[in-house]
Amino acid sequence: MASGSTFSVIGADVTITGNISASADLHIDGTVEGDITCASLVQGEKSSIHGAVVAESARLAGKVSGSITARELVILKTAHIEGDVHYDALTIEQGAAVDGRFAPNARSAVKAVPSSVQAAE
Repeated sequence: MASGSTFSVIGADVTITGNISASADLHIDGTVEGDITCASLVQGEKSSIHGAVVAESARLAGKVSGSITARELVILKTAHIEGDVHYDALTIEQGAAVDGRFAPNARSAVKAVPSSVQAAE
């Protein structure tokens, strides 16, 4: 890995409507209306995310309306989360608000969702 650490920043004045996929680290201070998939997510206090979050690690300090799936999850005291939380390692600061269910990640891969929902004819 000669590229070193790279990260992308979404500033406080930016609103993105649509899904975001980042192979590296993502720092969000603005508003995202869509799903986020990235290696590492850092969310600022004034930030707002309306969609699902999937990340290896996430440090959340703002508002999230949607499910969160992360291997390492830190929920700071300024965070307000509305949605279910899936994690391997979890840290929550006193004062954080979470309206949803907590569940450890299944031992199988998170992305391996069976598509056997359709009934056989």
